Amino acid sequence: MEDSKKYYGADAIIDSLANHDVKYVFGIPGAKIDRVFERLEKPVNPKAPKLILTRHEQNAAFMAAGIGRITGKPGVVVTTSGPGASNLATGLVTATAEGDPVLAISGQVQRTDLLRLTHQSMDNAALFAPITKFSAEVQDPENISEVIANAYQEAEAGKQGAGFVSVPQDVIDSEVKTKVIKPLIAPKLGPASPIEATLLSQRIKAAQLPVLLLGMRASSPETTKAIRTLIEETHLPVVETFQGAGIIPRAMEDDFFGRVGLFRNQPGDQLLKRSDLVIAIGYDPIEYEPRNWNSDGKANIVVIDTIRAQVDKNFQPERELVGDIAQTLDFLVPYMKGYEVPQTSRKYLAELHDKLEKRDEAPAVKDDQILNHPLSVIQELQEHVKDEMTVTVDVGSFYIWMARHFRSYAPRHLLFSNGMQTLGVALPWAIAAALLRPQTQIVSVSGDGGFLFSSQDLETAVRLHLNIVHIIWNDGNYDMVKFQEEMKYGASAGVKFGPVDFAKYAESFGAKGLRVSRAKDLKKVLDEAFATKGPVVVDVPVDYSFNQELGKQILEDQLH
Repeated sequence: MEDSKKYYGADAIIDSLANHDVKYVFGIPGAKIDRVFERLEKPVNPKAPKLILTRHEQNAAFMAAGIGRITGKPGVVVTTSGPGASNLATGLVTATAEGDPVLAISGQVQRTDLLRLTHQSMDNAALFAPITKFSAEVQDPENISEVIANAYQEAEAGKQGAGFVSVPQDVIDSEVKTKVIKPLIAPKLGPASPIEATLLSQRIKAAQLPVLLLGMRASSPETTKAIRTLIEETHLPVVETFQGAGIIPRAMEDDFFGRVGLFRNQPGDQLLKRSDLVIAIGYDPIEYEPRNWNSDGKANIVVIDTIRAQVDKNFQPERELVGDIAQTLDFLVPYMKGYEVPQTSRKYLAELHDKLEKRDEAPAVKDDQILNHPLSVIQELQEHVKDEMTVTVDVGSFYIWMARHFRSYAPRHLLFSNGMQTLGVALPWAIAAALLRPQTQIVSVSGDGGFLFSSQDLETAVRLHLNIVHIIWNDGNYDMVKFQEEMKYGASAGVKFGPVDFAKYAESFGAKGLRVSRAKDLKKVLDEAFATKGPVVVDVPVDYSFNQELGKQILEDQLH
């Protein structure tokens, strides 16, 4: 019987997480990290995070990233050594690319085995260094807490991303004398120079068609509020990236011209092309590469952000207002009192807005129709999803349709993987959202291919009694690859797979399984799904024959 009064490395890990106000830890135990899981399952610290045991480490990383994306604070994933650590790679590279703060902690072989060819011995820190913002291995038990504090801090700072900490088994099992790092308050940025705000107001007033381009770092509650105040005052036309979805509320839809990314000649793209001043707020190039919306490099651009812009030949800002975005905008608003968009641009904006609205209309459903038109699915989903509900979207052809047509009116409530375009994120993100927002229905959307990348954690959703409606757009192919291959080569290859009875599959996990057998039954089936407590899987056969036409509008560089 071990001495329960001893303070171990595992205790230092738990207490460090508690001091960072971590609410949940996702992961799977193993011999090199099991003392940490003992302390999670049977906590000594009353503020210890709640353990969410998952069915795959990659999904655990996605769940942690979902926490990070929604809250802006690092989600935490803990795994064992060897494949327990390497299975994190896809989740962490996605988080780092897409700006989601994550703290990952993995076990490691004991220090004496680090340079030997032993069971699960590998250089963890080197493996994760290229795909995280911080990667280190603890070599002294007394340093555990400070390494975790620095990894957490780096994950949270600047463009957010993943921090990784490797902890050898004997470090976890060692006694620790040093007190853990106390709770830290992240430094608060001030606004950009007030002089810059004055100059920007003059620049906007001199422009004929100024446009706001809103990105991922513009979606915090404070920044969203400031942007809405600016638009209320000025009615400047706005476009969002996929990750900026929901910043514009229903009440301001007249000033909204859609989302940009992946497509050519969308209303938002046309607006950016015509604009003589693009004000990029919290925008990151990975969301929609500048070469696609400013191909000739002639756009006049001003940046408002928390960090300096990545400059390239298609993105050369005239000025950069760097600081807290909300405070910077608060300085700008008084200088914009009484502003009106120039008369010369209003007719064009009205015509463009009309084009945006007509683009979303779904065709009539025939009585004998089996397959569902993508716009019909989106229209019916839009009817069922209330503004406070979170919708998580996987990657596939449906992701193009959803990003283009599905409306969201609250920031960080419509989630896309738009940097790595990683298959399998939707269900794990939905689990994270359901933990954070238990009072609302959560909606998860995937294809029949991507669903099986992470569907083992449907059991986790069932075990936790989470209210998730997961909708599968089913066509029997990896269709996003299929229609692009057909466009390039005239035929597809390597995209067809066998059928799965997803309703029975869901039921085998203890979830409810539903299928839309006729297109006209879509509403009735979704009514039942949304009225059900606990996880529901809805199989929706989809007609993707329209994707060839859709594909002609996808940007050339996305097809190669």
